[in-house]
Amino acid sequence: MNPSLKLLLLCLLTIEITIIPNLIANLCLIVGSLILLIINHINYKKLCYFTIVPLSACISVFFTIYFYAPGHNLTYALTLISRIYAFALSGAYFATSTDNYTLVKSLEQNAHLPSKFAYGSLAAFNLLPKIYEEVKRIRIAGQMRGLFLSFWSPKLYFKAIISAMTWADSLSQGMASHGYREEKSRSVIISILVTKKDWLLFFSILLLFQPILFIFHI
Repeated sequence: MNPSLKLLLLCLLTIEITIIPNLIANLCLIVGSLILLIINHINYKKLCYFTIVPLSACISVFFTIYFYAPGHNLTYALTLISRIYAFALSGAYFATSTDNYTLVKSLEQNAHLPSKFAYGSLAAFNLLPKIYEEVKRIRIAGQMRGLFLSFWSPKLYFKAIISAMTWADSLSQGMASHGYREEKSRSVIISILVTKKDWLLFFSILLLFQPILFIFHI
């Protein structure tokens, strides 16, 4: 499916299950996401990671709703924890099945996202590994001077922000030197199209989900 349509579909489905508490709809979204993850041959360790990370939040919510909330509603507690897993697994499917570059270019071409936001997002995606390495370098440099910079230390992030500002200026100069002009139209090398198949799949999933959401309840 086209990345922009996939993102829109995911947003619509997650908004619906947020507004309307429905255990069956949540379970359908979880099962569907798991099937798609398996079809995409996701790594077993990543799949375990995506299922274990939300577990602590689910346990906290379940104990809070079932043991301490008035009424001790088991169905409502299960609905809330299934919603957490629906968010986590559907987001995991989108993240693992969609390339960052293709998503940004699709948003620019199909959703008419301004080019400055598109290229800014792409730059942010590509700078994430460099930011991680820069934070490690700053911590090591601090340890060499006898200064321990913890994960939540303001000094660590202040130094990282200074480095990021330097990169932003260099990136801006590099884009200008390569002919980028915000107010000018740009040619497209690779067109990302929205086909009839994409629209058919989009509306089919959206329409099939509505009876589950509004009719079937526990």
